[in-house]
Amino acid sequence: MFIYLCKKIAIPGNVRLRCISWNKDQGFIACGGEDGLLKVLKLETQTDEAKIKGLAAPSNLSVNQTLEGHSGSVQVVTWNEQYQKLTTSDQNGLIIVWMLYKGAWYEEMINNRNKSVVRSMSWNADGKKICIVYEDGAVIVGSVDGNRIWGKDLKGTHLCHVAWSSDSKVLLFGMSNGEIHIYDNQGNFIVKMKLSCLVNVTGAFSIAGIHWYHGTEGYIEPDCPCLAVCYDNGRCQIMRDENDHNPVLIDTGMNVVCIQWNHCGSVLAVAGSLKTTSQDKDVNIVQFYTPFGEHLRTLKVPGKQISALSWEGSGLKIALAVDSYIYFANIRPDYKWGYCSNTVVYAYTRPDRPEYCVVFWDTKNNEKYVKYVKSLISITTYGDFCVLATKADENQPQYVLVLCNSIGTPLDPKYIDIGPLFVTMTKTHVIAASKEAFYVWQYRVAKKLTAMEFNQVARTRKEGRERIYHVDDTPSGSAGGHLDYSRAIEFQGTRDPICAITASDKMLLVGRESGTLQRYSLPSVGMVQKFTLNCHAYQLSLNCNSSRVAVIDLSGVLTFFDLDTRVVTSTGEQMVGEQLKLERKDVWDMKWAKDNPDLFAMMEKTRMYVFRNLDPEEPIQTSGYICNFEDLEIKSVLLDEILKNPEHPNKDYIINFEIRSLRDSRALIEKVGIEESSQFIEDNPHPRLWRLLAEAALQKLDLQTAEQAFVRCRDYQGIKFVKRLGNLQSESMKQAEVAAYFSRFEEAERMYLDMDRRDLAIGLRIKLGDWFRVLQLLKTGSGDSDDALLEQAHNAIGDYFADRQKWLNAVQYYVQGRNQERLAECYYMLEDYQGLENLANSLPENNKLLPDIAYMFVRVGMCEQAVSAFLKCNRPKDAVDTCVHLNQWDKAVELAKNHNMKEIGSLLARYASHLLEKNKIFDAIELYRKANYFFEAAKLMFKIADEESKKRTKPLRVKKLYVLSALLIEQCHEQIQNAQKGKVKGKSSEAASALAGLLEEDVLSSTNRFADNAWRGAEAYHFFILAQRQLYKGSVQAALKTALHLRDYEDIIPAVEIYSLLALCACANRAFDICSKAFVKLESLETLRPEQRQQYEDLALEIFTRHSPKSNKKSDLDDMLDSIDGKLPVCVATGDPILEQRFWMCSVCKHCMKPKEASSRSFCPLCHSTI
Repeated sequence: MFIYLCKKIAIPGNVRLRCISWNKDQGFIACGGEDGLLKVLKLETQTDEAKIKGLAAPSNLSVNQTLEGHSGSVQVVTWNEQYQKLTTSDQNGLIIVWMLYKGAWYEEMINNRNKSVVRSMSWNADGKKICIVYEDGAVIVGSVDGNRIWGKDLKGTHLCHVAWSSDSKVLLFGMSNGEIHIYDNQGNFIVKMKLSCLVNVTGAFSIAGIHWYHGTEGYIEPDCPCLAVCYDNGRCQIMRDENDHNPVLIDTGMNVVCIQWNHCGSVLAVAGSLKTTSQDKDVNIVQFYTPFGEHLRTLKVPGKQISALSWEGSGLKIALAVDSYIYFANIRPDYKWGYCSNTVVYAYTRPDRPEYCVVFWDTKNNEKYVKYVKSLISITTYGDFCVLATKADENQPQYVLVLCNSIGTPLDPKYIDIGPLFVTMTKTHVIAASKEAFYVWQYRVAKKLTAMEFNQVARTRKEGRERIYHVDDTPSGSAGGHLDYSRAIEFQGTRDPICAITASDKMLLVGRESGTLQRYSLPSVGMVQKFTLNCHAYQLSLNCNSSRVAVIDLSGVLTFFDLDTRVVTSTGEQMVGEQLKLERKDVWDMKWAKDNPDLFAMMEKTRMYVFRNLDPEEPIQTSGYICNFEDLEIKSVLLDEILKNPEHPNKDYIINFEIRSLRDSRALIEKVGIEESSQFIEDNPHPRLWRLLAEAALQKLDLQTAEQAFVRCRDYQGIKFVKRLGNLQSESMKQAEVAAYFSRFEEAERMYLDMDRRDLAIGLRIKLGDWFRVLQLLKTGSGDSDDALLEQAHNAIGDYFADRQKWLNAVQYYVQGRNQERLAECYYMLEDYQGLENLANSLPENNKLLPDIAYMFVRVGMCEQAVSAFLKCNRPKDAVDTCVHLNQWDKAVELAKNHNMKEIGSLLARYASHLLEKNKIFDAIELYRKANYFFEAAKLMFKIADEESKKRTKPLRVKKLYVLSALLIEQCHEQIQNAQKGKVKGKSSEAASALAGLLEEDVLSSTNRFADNAWRGAEAYHFFILAQRQLYKGSVQAALKTALHLRDYEDIIPAVEIYSLLALCACANRAFDICSKAFVKLESLETLRPEQRQQYEDLALEIFTRHSPKSNKKSDLDDMLDSIDGKLPVCVATGDPILEQRFWMCSVCKHCMKPKEASSRSFCPLCHSTI
C-alpha cells in the first residue's frame, strides 16, 4: 500500500482537537475538542464525472455544522451507523445523543451522572446496545432508544476503555493500570486477559486503544486475528479472540495515542509520536500493520501532537486530528488484482464466506466468472493467463501456485515449499520468491501436440521444468537445476533478504534489501551481473526490450536503472549499468509500454503522467490502476469504485487514455488534412498512428494513401481490403463497404438496401451472426434461393434460443427450419415425449435420427416408443435389448420370436432366472409355455407340485398341479413328433422319423423321472381323493379297491398316509387280512416316532383281539387282485378293474373308463378334458 497526505482543514479559533470519528456508512466526520467544540463535517460526495477520476475528485466540504451543547472538553465521540446516531461525552461527564433530521444534527437525549467522567463508549455490532464506562468504575449498558438495560459499579477500579465482541456476548474493560478484564454481556466477570506483549516491560504504562474488528466485510484469512490491544509504550498484541494465548506481538517503538482497524480488518493504523535523535521534538507518525504484525508503511504527519485518527468507510482515506487541524491522507491499497486478455481479475472478502471471492471480469463482453479461493496470497497475470498464489493448508507450510486461464479455469497447480511473497510471470515462466530463495517454473498450456513436440515436452519434463535457487547461490546456468528445497532453504534465511522481483523473456531481476540487484539469464537461470541501487526496492518493472528497469522504493520514489549502458568510472574501470537521472516522488504505480522501450505511464498521487524518453507529458487527473499500455493507449481500471460494489462491476470504471502523439495526430487529421498529417506521422512513426491515417484515408476513399499506411503498419487484412475496394466500380458500394469495415453496420445495411442489393445486406448480417435481422430481410422480398436461407436463419435462431436453454422458443424455429435433429433434442429437454413420439412417427424408415430418438425414450423408460423407433430403423436386436433393460421380458421374447432371433434361448433363460430370483415361478412357467419350451415349463411345474405335496396342502390342488405338469409333458412329446415330421420328407423315411422322435424322447425321459410316465403324480392323488370320497359316501368296497391302487405310489404320497387309508378302508370292509397287512406295514415304517408306532400297535392289538385277520369276502377281491397282477386297465371313475372288451379311453391322458361311467360324464375324471 502507499499513503500520502492530501488535504488539511483548520478548526476556527485554533481549538485543540481531542477526538475524531468517521461514520462508515454516511460519511459524516465528528470531531471534538477543547471548550466544548463539537463539529460534524462531510466531504463532498462524488458526481459521476468525479467518480471516473476516483480520488482525484475535489474534496470540498458539503456539511460543516457546529453542535452546541457541551461546555467542557469533548473527549469521546462514537457513531451508531445502523440507527444514524452520534453519541458524545465531555470532561464533565455529560453525554449527548444526537440525531439526524433533514440533513442537520439535533440533540435527542442528554444524560449526566455528575459523579465521574466518561472514559469510553462503544456501540455493539448491530447498533442496538451501548456500553458506557466511567472513570470511577461505573458501567452502564443502555438500548438505542435510551432505556437502561443494566448498570454495575466495579468498585476499586478505574476504567478507561470498553469494547464489544462481534457477537455481543463478551465485553472487554480496559483498566487505568493496564489490565484488561473480560466480562459477559450481563456484567459478570469471567477472567483477566493474558497480556503477552507486556512481558519484560518496566515503568508505568496505560492502554492507548482497544479495537475489535467485527467481521462486517469478511476476513482476509480464516481464523484471522481481529482484536487489537495497544499500550502507550508502543507494545501491541493482535488476538484471534479474547482467549487467544498465542497472539501476534508488535513493538512499534513509538509513543502510541490511538489505534483503529480499517473497514475490512486488513490494516491496523497505529498513531502516535516518535523521538528522533537528530531533532529534540517528537515527530508525529502513523504506522500501518497487517493483522499478522507485518509492517506496511509509515506516514509522517506535521504538527506538535497527534491526538486521534479514524478511517473512512471504504478504507481509501484516513482522518488525523493534529493540534487544531484535521489532516486527510489518501491510501492506495495493494489490491489483489491483475489484467489478462481483456479480463480484470480482482479479489475481495465477504462476511458470509471464509474464502476470498476472486472475480474474472471480462470487460469486453461484460461477463464475470467467480471462484472462491482459500488463503489467497496474490494474483499475478501475463498475456492470457493468471497465477493465483495460495496457502495449501493452514497447519503446514506448503503453498500452491495455480495457473488459470482468463475465465478462472485452473490449468495446472504446482505445490511449493517456499512462501510466495513475490510472484512474477512471463510468456513461459512463473517465478515465485520468498525472502531467501526463488522458484522458477517453466509452465506449459494445453494444446494439441504433434508426435515430435510431444517427445520434446517429455524431454523438457525430464530435464526439469521446476527449479529452485537460494538467493546467495551463483548458478552458472549450465546445470539443469533441481527442485531441491532442502538445498535452497538449508541456509535458513539470509542476511540480505529479497524485497522485489521482476522478469522478462530474457532475464530475471532479483532486488535485495541492501540495494543489490541480481540479474539472471532466462530460461537457463545463470547469474549474469550484480548491480547496486541506491534504495530499498519495493517494486521492479522491466521495459519491453529488457534494457531498463524502473524501481519504486518503499517511500514511493521512482528511479530508473539502465542495464546495458557501459560506463567508465573515475578510476578508469568499465562498468555495466547506470542509474538514470530521472526521479519522481509519491509514485504508487507504473507500467511500461508493451511496444516502445522509451514509453511508460506512472501514477503520482492523483495524477497520471506519460513519459517519452524520460520527458513527461501534461498529467491526467485519475486514480485508476494501470492495466495495459499498448498502441499509444493506456487502459486504466478504477478498482476503488469497483470494490465498493464488487459483485456488479461497471464498464464505466474501465478508462482508456490516449497519449499526446495519438491525440495530436487525430487533431491534425481532422483539422489540417491527410497529406499534412502523413508528414507528421512520418516524423513520429508508430503503427497505431499509421493505422489512424489509414482509417482516415479510407473514410475519404483515398485508397492510395490508405494502402501505403496499411503497408507501414503491416496490416495485411487492411491491404487486401483496399485492393478489394479498388475493384469495385460503384462509389456508393465503396462507401457501404467502408461503413461495414468501421462497424457502422446499420449505415452499411441502409446503403446496400438503397442500392437494391438486399443480398449484400443479408450477407453482412449473416457474417455478423444477426439472424433475427436476416429473417426480417428475407421476409421483405422473395427469391428462389431464399428458402434455403430461410431454413438456415430459422435454425440459427433456434440455436440461439437453445444455447440459452429457452427450449420452447427454439422448438418453434426448428420446426420452421425442419431441423429434426435439434427438434428431437428440444422435445427431450422439454420432456415433451408426445412431441418426440410424433416426430419419430413422421420420420421415414431407416432415418439416421431414429436410433437417437429411441435411446432418448430408453433413458426415460418408455419401452413401447423406443421399440417402435428401433423397429422402424430395422434394429430388432436393440429393441430386444431395450425390453430386457426395461424388464419388459414378455415383449422381448415376443420380438425375438417374431424376428426369429437365434439368442431366444439365452434370452428366455435370463428372463426365467430373473423371474425365479423374484420367486415368480408361475410367471416363469407361463413364459416357457408361451415360448413353446414345454419341457422346461413342465420341470418347473413338477417342482412346484412336489413342494406343495410335501407341504401337505389340499390334495385336490396338488392333483391339479400334477395334471398341469403332465399336460405340459404331453405337449412337449407332441412338439417333438411334429418337428420330426416336418424335418423328414418322403414315405421311406417315416420309420426313421419315428425312430428319431423316440430317441429324442429317450433323452427327455432320462433327464426327468416324470417324463416316462407323466401321469403318475396325477394318478396317485386322483385315487387318493377318490378312495376317501367313496369311503365317506359309504361305498366301502369301492373305497378298498381304490385304496389298494395307492400301494404303487409310495414315492409320491407318504406311505403312512397310504397304509392308514388302506387299513381304514379294509377295516370298514371287514377285510381284516388286508387290514392286518396294512398294520404290519405301518408298524415297520422307519419314519414314525416311537410313540406313534406304539399307538399303531395298541390299535392293531385292539382290532385283532376281536377279529381274526382273515377275510370272508375274498372272492369279491379276486378280480381286483387279478387286475393288479395281470395289469387289467383300471377305471379312473370308480377304481375298478375293467373286465369288458369295450371301454372308453381319454384322448389326452390315455386313461380308461367303463362305458357305463363314460356315458354319464362330460369330462375325463383324471385330466378333466372334454369327453
